[in-house]
Amino acid sequence: MVTRRNLLLGAGAATVAAGGATWAHRDGMGSMEAYDTAVATMRRRPTAAPQTRDLIRYATQAASGHNTQPWLFRPDDAGITIVPDLQRRTPVVDPDDHHLWVSLGCAAENLTLAAGAAGRAGAMEFDPAGGGGVRFSFGTGHGGDQALFEAIPRRQSTRADYDGSGVAASDLRQLRSAAAIPGVALVLVSERPPMDQLRDLILAANTTQMGDPAFVAELKRWLRFSPNAALRTGDGLFSAAGGQPPLPDWLGPWLFDRVFTVKAETARYARQIASSAGIAVFAGAAADPAHWVQVGRACQRFALQATALGLTCAFLNQPVEVPEFRADLAALVGLPGRRPDIVLRFGRGTPLPFSARRPLAAVML
Repeated sequence: MVTRRNLLLGAGAATVAAGGATWAHRDGMGSMEAYDTAVATMRRRPTAAPQTRDLIRYATQAASGHNTQPWLFRPDDAGITIVPDLQRRTPVVDPDDHHLWVSLGCAAENLTLAAGAAGRAGAMEFDPAGGGGVRFSFGTGHGGDQALFEAIPRRQSTRADYDGSGVAASDLRQLRSAAAIPGVALVLVSERPPMDQLRDLILAANTTQMGDPAFVAELKRWLRFSPNAALRTGDGLFSAAGGQPPLPDWLGPWLFDRVFTVKAETARYARQIASSAGIAVFAGAAADPAHWVQVGRACQRFALQATALGLTCAFLNQPVEVPEFRADLAALVGLPGRRPDIVLRFGRGTPLPFSARRPLAAVML
């Protein structure tokens, strides 16, 4: 989610991908068929009445920065507490844990929707005790939005070109309505001149990030190049989930170092923004974990509503992540004095392979 990067492999990757079967056999990189089957199992809806573990599994299908999945779940008879997994921080791109808390909000919203669909609709609140977390208390009866719940297994960050078509005003209203969470402002930009201004800001911030060796090194640690590596870790940014061919683990990092350039990334982001129908900017009422959780809930609901409408989304958080660009972004979208939290493009695109998730045993306390 929240700060997902796509790996630009270009013509060189296309060339090596032509021998994909040979690479897979020689290097044990695994097959995409096996990967897709495994990930589909992770996202399969339960055939019986959902239990607490099923609710947690729905929560883990939320977006998270670099697909780090920085959450831990502590269930009890009365509810489920979600706490941050600080071992999965990304301190370079997210030094104040902003994205981590937004990610917890995304998971919390999935949990709320799943519990409502299971007849256990309850209350969600930020719980600052014990290092902070989000507490969901079970209730009774059904609640929430069934369409958003059903979209959970189908939602993804589609980091590819879209088809360039627009989105109807009625759909924009549904997106805005779905994301209406207290304490969160949402600005939708769908006209080309302001989208071009946002593009220029995004590209400038991206250039700044790419000039930081620590940022590039941290990003590289979360890249997964082969199906086997993506399944083994259950996390990170898998090249195939970003529209690029899978590669042997020895080749991917080598090729990344040679093709991850400012020129190539600038061209890619400019093209992808031009192909999008609009850009959504979220900002909390205050810059603290409680409001960042609320932003995550709003962002997740927006993405789920987009999925239900047949739309796709991808994050463009560079001007949020580079502090010197935040004020310009806030002014550009009419939110002066606020800290922007999330930037998300949306439109219509072809689904890509889904990202893997960690096993429940790894995320339950």
